[in-house]
Amino acid sequence: MRAVSSLGKRCIARCEVSPAPCLAVLVVEDDDDIRETVARALSDEGFHVYQAASGAQALELLGQMPHPSLILADLMMPAMSGWDFIKALSENDRLATLPVVVVSAIDREAPKGFRRVKKPIDVDEMVRIVSELCVRRT
Repeated sequence: MRAVSSLGKRCIARCEVSPAPCLAVLVVEDDDDIRETVARALSDEGFHVYQAASGAQALELLGQMPHPSLILADLMMPAMSGWDFIKALSENDRLATLPVVVVSAIDREAPKGFRRVKKPIDVDEMVRIVSELCVRRT
């Protein structure tokens, strides 16, 4: 076994490692205005943002994204609801552990294991939640 030099020990104690960048936040929202506003707010904060207008489009996009880090998903969408989208994520080994923030106008607590952003969206609160969950920011 090799010994660590005293210089190496000092570096371990004093050197800081920069976190890896949060490579991709996916916003899944069927309302164009809300989706674009959320994407713009997150982009302005330095996040790399992808957008999908439906759960099906989001699943397709996730298959192409190199390193998705976080998903903001509207719960009330036509065709594939946010819950159906989350269920589909849970059935995919690559996507099952991604943090998902549910976005909803329904006035109730977030389900266990999820953070929630209530509509109408408070942009400052949304950015704070995304920042907490996506600590690997650029």
